Amino acid sequence: MKKLLIVTPTGHIKGFDQKAKKNFETINLNNPTDKELLKNIKTANFIFTNPNMSKIFFSRKNLSSAKNLSCICTASTGTNHIDLNYLKKKRIKLISLRNKLKIITAISSTAELAFALMMNALRNVNSASDSVKRGKWSYLPYIGRQMNFLTVGVIGYGRLGKIFTKFLKPFTKNILIYEKEFKIKDNNKTYQSSLKELLRKSDVISFHIHADKKNINFLNANKLRLLKKNVVIINTSRGEIIDETQICKFLDKNKNAKYFTDVLMNEIKSKNKSPIFSKFKKKNKQVLITPHIGGMTEDAQELAYHGVLDDLIKFSNSKVK
Repeated sequence: MKKLLIVTPTGHIKGFDQKAKKNFETINLNNPTDKELLKNIKTANFIFTNPNMSKIFFSRKNLSSAKNLSCICTASTGTNHIDLNYLKKKRIKLISLRNKLKIITAISSTAELAFALMMNALRNVNSASDSVKRGKWSYLPYIGRQMNFLTVGVIGYGRLGKIFTKFLKPFTKNILIYEKEFKIKDNNKTYQSSLKELLRKSDVISFHIHADKKNINFLNANKLRLLKKNVVIINTSRGEIIDETQICKFLDKNKNAKYFTDVLMNEIKSKNKSPIFSKFKKKNKQVLITPHIGGMTEDAQELAYHGVLDDLIKFSNSKVK
């Protein structure tokens, strides 16, 4: 029986481990170090991973030890935790959620988190709750904003950008969307704008773009200069799309601005060195960080993990034949 190395927690996902064991000889490492990975990767035929809870970057260095590896399967749309060029060179198949439209269109969890982070930031929920724990009941430091008075900018109008925009529509008519890849067809009066217009006019900006090469440090010093001094920035995409050094400088200069994020720059290897994480540790009210929980709902995980596992089983069976 072919060996499947699982390097992400799966025991909490209903039926997953049973299905995997039925089809493979499984090795479960949950959240291994590089050393533990190298010890087990040598005989693996397949790898199952997810970037949300992993310190592993599947690089040329560790993959070169995997002499029997024919496929990496990741329960994610993002693949920045894998050296894709090396996979291509070695003809190692990649299975991900990127083109699994039936599955990913049913998963709204990340867009829901973006909306929750936005509302938290606008209504000062965490700060107000913490004040109650300290025995203080004054509302004055926590006066928030009302959505129908605000303009919300949505950067990226793919699957998650569309879902997030749909959530916005009952709350505000002032929605600006930046999408450079295609023209938006929408009869509900959402407005496709230039990036410069969106950055200048938006009270809230939510990011829904991939961390490909052209989007690294997408929000940089030049773009930050265009923003309102009290802007709320929401990031549930990838940490690399934000220049964290520059956004820290922006927050220092604009004390009413906020950055609420589910992701950090270099999250896999060195999240503790992130400039925005350092600011968050100082209990800065301008910053809130969650541990990449965007897609981490019971419903989304069951759909995603079983979906790509089923594809891996089909691929494995085809290899046997």
